[in-house]
Amino acid sequence: MADFRDLDALLQNFIDSGLPGCAMQIARGGKTLYEGYFGYMDINTRTPVTANSIFRMASMSKIPLYTVCMMLYERGKFLLSDPLYDWLPEWKNVRKYIRTASGQLRAVPIDGAVTVRDALSMTCGLPYCNFPEKTDDPTLLAMQRCMAPLWKRGHYTNREQIKAISKAPLAFEPGTHWLYGFSSELAAGLIEAVCEKSIDDVFQELLFDPLGMDDTRSHFFGDIPERMVTLYARADDGTLGLTTHDLDKKLLPGKENEAGWSRLFSKVNDFTKLMSMLANSGVYNGVRIMGRKTIDLMRSNGLDEIRQKDFDDDQSIYNLGYGYGYGVRTVIDRQKGNLIASNGAFGWTGGFGTWCEADPSEGLSIVYMHNLVPNMERYYHLRVRSAAYGCLE
Repeated sequence: MADFRDLDALLQNFIDSGLPGCAMQIARGGKTLYEGYFGYMDINTRTPVTANSIFRMASMSKIPLYTVCMMLYERGKFLLSDPLYDWLPEWKNVRKYIRTASGQLRAVPIDGAVTVRDALSMTCGLPYCNFPEKTDDPTLLAMQRCMAPLWKRGHYTNREQIKAISKAPLAFEPGTHWLYGFSSELAAGLIEAVCEKSIDDVFQELLFDPLGMDDTRSHFFGDIPERMVTLYARADDGTLGLTTHDLDKKLLPGKENEAGWSRLFSKVNDFTKLMSMLANSGVYNGVRIMGRKTIDLMRSNGLDEIRQKDFDDDQSIYNLGYGYGYGVRTVIDRQKGNLIASNGAFGWTGGFGTWCEADPSEGLSIVYMHNLVPNMERYYHLRVRSAAYGCLE
């Protein structure tokens, strides 16, 4: 069998082959089995990656987001079948695009309603539309038209974004297809409406304080900017160059930097606390944070044959063997995906190179982080996943 020396060798090989830096932690039953830091936060100053290094989470912010949603659900704050307009009224008179028999595109009222379940399961029918770009997709074009006034202003709240996008026709009848995108902003808006406070305050109260996630936030504070790993872009020839990303501006304090829901930053030790809680029946350090059966529901595959095809096609080999629950990818077919992981293991990834998985059957949590553009997730993450599980006795 493999052991943690093999994992060390793999991560060091990543660095030797051009990755600036990475960090990883594996825990079982809440106790650390492995912790490794490799490469540099900044390759020019040769500042090493350490336990205090901060990484951009990008879409891996969805793990705390949907965890909080499920915590509110188990407290009776809403039903998954509730129409979203109960909380976000502008989402009541929603339209969708259809093709007529003659091939013309028409916007017509949806048959039902966008539900909380749709927002939590990526079935609301709106792709991501973070900035203007050339497209021939009618839904994206409509979203761009709705967002144009906010983009022109240069800053906007998530609530303003939710109101603007509600005017764009959906790509399909809610619940009939899976489409990665704007559902997360709706989920964040739902949290704020239900709790009548900012999502940052809700995260702090329900997750960050109870778990001791002291360096996980959505806006810079203290020495966080100095501990943030440098973002590099990798050219086709493998050379690295400094780069910036629009998401970084959203991390700066101040209303002038707002652009919808801000994404989180974190470090490996912090995020391991969250994933360990999810892997161990909702308990961390002897304290129950959420219910075991709630986690079971969160990680249950909710995709039918049509939506499963949407999901499989979204990232090809990267998602093979997984289904999708509430905000998380979940293992459903180990053979199909060549997965060492247990069925029911679940997690997500981030656009800059972060990846995580919780395996409740093993009480196991795995957190891996790097920041690189493009993130090369199919190369790095699939190898990390196999090596991590391969080390288990």
